[in-house]
Amino acid sequence: MNIGFEAKRAYTNNTGLGHYSRTLITSLATYFANHQYYLFTPKLSNFFNTSSFQNIQTIVPTSFPATLFTAIWRSSWVKKDLKKLNIQLYHGLSHEIPLGIQHTNIASVVTMHDLIFERYQEQYNSMDVKIYRNKFKNACKNSNKIIAISKQTKADLIDFYKIEEEKIAICYQSCNPIFAQQETKETLETIKQFYQLPNKYFLYVGSIIERKNLLLICKALKMLQPAIKIPLVVIGEGGAYKKIIKQFIFSNGLENDVIFLSEKYTNDSFKTAKDFPAIYQQAIALIYPSIFEGFGIPVLEALWSKTPVITSNVSCMPETGGDAAMYVNPYSEMEMANAMEEIYKNDSLRESMIVKGISHAQNFTQEKCASEVFKVYKQIIN
Repeated sequence: MNIGFEAKRAYTNNTGLGHYSRTLITSLATYFANHQYYLFTPKLSNFFNTSSFQNIQTIVPTSFPATLFTAIWRSSWVKKDLKKLNIQLYHGLSHEIPLGIQHTNIASVVTMHDLIFERYQEQYNSMDVKIYRNKFKNACKNSNKIIAISKQTKADLIDFYKIEEEKIAICYQSCNPIFAQQETKETLETIKQFYQLPNKYFLYVGSIIERKNLLLICKALKMLQPAIKIPLVVIGEGGAYKKIIKQFIFSNGLENDVIFLSEKYTNDSFKTAKDFPAIYQQAIALIYPSIFEGFGIPVLEALWSKTPVITSNVSCMPETGGDAAMYVNPYSEMEMANAMEEIYKNDSLRESMIVKGISHAQNFTQEKCASEVFKVYKQIIN
């Protein structure tokens, strides 16, 4: 089978959507190697290297006007390339498919990660909300099948867009297999020295936006002091909400206690997350108090890294963390502070969480996740 993918984010996004795209594509190419995979992207980057896969080809616009109007090529004109390459099935990896693809003989699948912009419209530009809604609805209506990455996302698709339940398949995502590899003592020490990591620290990974709730962790840090003074290492970028975080840090004397790695480091091994496993593996715990997620990939990365997890007791987080994580009310800084103190002081608790984490992570192996997605493909292409 010739399978095409909307691969823009595989090459341009270094957060959740990009990680999902890269991991799924390489998983399919590995475990279903007798098929051909075509990646359609407006541009290339060093985020994604497929040179080791003989069954993956990358397609970029090569002639005018597609080379100039790449957004239109990706959203519509790409259909000509799909036909030329005899693509039998096209998978939109993040919420959209080419306009009018339903009028071709090419079957389509779309992955829907979340409808967060519908739930929290006040956190988005009103024009962006309209654009997202049109794209998402078009993809849901005109694709042959919808993949939801969690039960939460499936429920939202039914609730907000009235999609028939039978059209939606839940296919969980995996994460980059590098997180399952235990780093050597030498590598851990090298990473520690390079990034100037503290001897002990909590870790936050994710965009610094209001919904992901980093301020709660900062408030809990303040509550724990001076009895417990453990710094927080932050990986992620932000804008207006980050300024609020910074103001709280400054006002409460936490300048040396919250370390923003993304402000200091732009090396390739950081931007591509190659060094992240060693950073995870040296943390006391990952703290991920998001108020709402489609899946919450940092939680899974931590479980594979044998790093305990403190996360929210809402949205899909119990789905992702299973019985391995410690759950808190994401609106309670007291609960967060108590959880951080308990996990810091109780070594036996941490060890039991690590064991449970590795066990729960087996539900999200690359092979299992790729198999569930390919099962959806086979339902459409017999």
